Amino acid sequence: MSRSFGAIIIGDEILSGKRQDKHFAKIAELLGARGLRLSWVEYLGDDRERLAVTFKRTMAAGDVVFSCGGIGNTPDDHTRQAVAAALGVGLELHPEGYEELKVRFAGEEITDQRRQLVTFPAGAQIVPNPFNRIPGFMANEHYFVPGFPQMAHPMIEWALDTFYRELFKPVDGVVEKAFLLTGPTAYESALLDLMERIVKDYPTLRLFSLPSLVGKERKHLELGVEGAPVLVDEAMAEIRNEVERRGIAWTWRP
Repeated sequence: MSRSFGAIIIGDEILSGKRQDKHFAKIAELLGARGLRLSWVEYLGDDRERLAVTFKRTMAAGDVVFSCGGIGNTPDDHTRQAVAAALGVGLELHPEGYEELKVRFAGEEITDQRRQLVTFPAGAQIVPNPFNRIPGFMANEHYFVPGFPQMAHPMIEWALDTFYRELFKPVDGVVEKAFLLTGPTAYESALLDLMERIVKDYPTLRLFSLPSLVGKERKHLELGVEGAPVLVDEAMAEIRNEVERRGIAWTWRP
């Protein structure tokens, strides 16, 4: 069964440029290593109402979503409250999360502030945190993890390996090839008919086209496909024959 995977990356510090996002590329990498692909990503600030509206929408869509950030216990952390609002439930101390908290702070007082770290929307399950034992949580195939990459990325990897292993696809048998096309007619709108034909004739392949500019001038168009090697070679041969017929120069992409 095909599933769509999305990512929500939260934090005013990301949107303001004070910190660079380190989640998008890593999530794409984790999915890619398992033969999966990220379908979409959204960046949101620390706005509880907007977060709640977004989570309600993405949960209704049925996608698998990894949400990074905003699950701490400071005033600018709104994720847990927003998820509860999206689900229409309250917040409650999670028993299993509390046991993890006691291990994390063994010999220390478990303050109300620390309890907030494992106070999650009612009905949620925990996402284990191998870094410091303070878990994230999951609900409706949404996985809510901290904003710290060293915590978030192993937690996302755990979710993938625990719940979606049956969706994994072999990556050894997948290849990607592309041409660099140049010339006055080497632009996307002039090649739409060719692209549409390749997509129709090779539905299991992924076609991509990436124009490259230098200043205001077109440098080249990268046009290629990804998928099973035999089909990739067939599709690339068709593309080559057609671009040559149209007088478009080509070279293999390095």
